[in-house]
Amino acid sequence: MFTSHLGEIAALTTAFCWTVSSTSFEVAGKKVGSLSVNLIRLVFAFVFISGYNFFTRGMILPFDASSSTWFWLLFSGLIGFVLGDLFLFQAFVEVGSRISQLIMSIVPPITAILGFFLLGEKITLMAGLGMVVTLGGIALVILMKDPGEKKVKVSHSIKGLIFAFLGACGQASGLVLSKFGMGTFDPFAATQIRIIAGIFGFIIVITFLKGWGNLHLALKNRQAMKWISIGSVFGPFLGVSLSLFAVQLAPTGVVSTLTSITPILLIPVAVFGFKEKIRPQEILGAFISLIGVSLLFL
Repeated sequence: MFTSHLGEIAALTTAFCWTVSSTSFEVAGKKVGSLSVNLIRLVFAFVFISGYNFFTRGMILPFDASSSTWFWLLFSGLIGFVLGDLFLFQAFVEVGSRISQLIMSIVPPITAILGFFLLGEKITLMAGLGMVVTLGGIALVILMKDPGEKKVKVSHSIKGLIFAFLGACGQASGLVLSKFGMGTFDPFAATQIRIIAGIFGFIIVITFLKGWGNLHLALKNRQAMKWISIGSVFGPFLGVSLSLFAVQLAPTGVVSTLTSITPILLIPVAVFGFKEKIRPQEILGAFISLIGVSLLFL
């Protein structure tokens, strides 16, 4: 069973990695700002993955990748790492993280649709059911509101909703483009190419927004740098590489659904790490999501 579901297992491991990285980047971002965190994390990840590739593949850069592989993976890095994250972080500002994450839950169906048209992937009835159940559990958790909290009106946050939707499209497109460009190429080397695109993309963005002063201050913040280092290992290094390994072995829609359980995995982090209270609906949502995940393995 485990051998036949290596892609799904890698996707679940990716979700765990992103749980660690998102927590680390949240802490660091509150200290030095998200834009600085985005660039520093990619530089750290590039160093980590270059060392890994040197010891495992004998080359510090993926010189063995074809020009076509370079093109599509660079394009994927710009779409996923740069545009996707820029829109997502702005959505957090406009409508908050809960609504943004809810909209990000449409990444799996978007990925599945793109995978169907661009890669010819087919989703079985059981896998489709598993995706719907998993996303339902995620939505139940993300839509939780505190007592007395006002409803979020769509008319009040159109711009933020659009940003979140564009962020979801960026993440889904980046994953599909990665699979298209990668083929059977080494996933860690493929991730390195995507990271290169992300670094150059954020250099342009920071230059345009005149954010080099903030970046310099961020580099002096030892606590922030510690959390960025941890997040870089589990995020753009291990997490992204495992996600590319997963899409080599499983449909992109299934992989995207499994990696979307990160909000569920963040519940114990919120309880034990940030001392937040957990509600029965959140436990129910986690349980429903796990049922959906199990269906993807049938």
